[in-house]
Amino acid sequence: MVRQRHLEKVVGSTDPWVVPFVVQLVGEYVLEILVVICDELRDLATPGTCGHLAYGQFIVDNPAFFARTQRRVVSYWSCYYRGTYASFRGYPGCTILDLLRSAASDRAGHPWPNLAPAGVRVDGYC
Repeated sequence: MVRQRHLEKVVGSTDPWVVPFVVQLVGEYVLEILVVICDELRDLATPGTCGHLAYGQFIVDNPAFFARTQRRVVSYWSCYYRGTYASFRGYPGCTILDLLRSAASDRAGHPWPNLAPAGVRVDGYC
């Protein structure tokens, strides 16, 4: 809960130290943290906003870090949240990854790689 409390105070900022802190937390297993991030970063869907530019540029500048973050989100969903979110598409971490990839795609000028599973359900069928 300590990370969540501190996150709630800074997540709306695009200060240079905040962006990597928030992206790091996207790759964590705590659902409540993902919900806070998802709620606060909705403006990433709007090109030209400060958040869209800052997060997009961070990902473009740190592709290996973001690739690892994507893999961690999928891994934690698979390990802890498949029972709650049968489809990865419904998991808050997936929503955040979509927003971050969109921002990175706009900054890079090409689609950003999606390392997430496509429509996997608990029973293994799509």
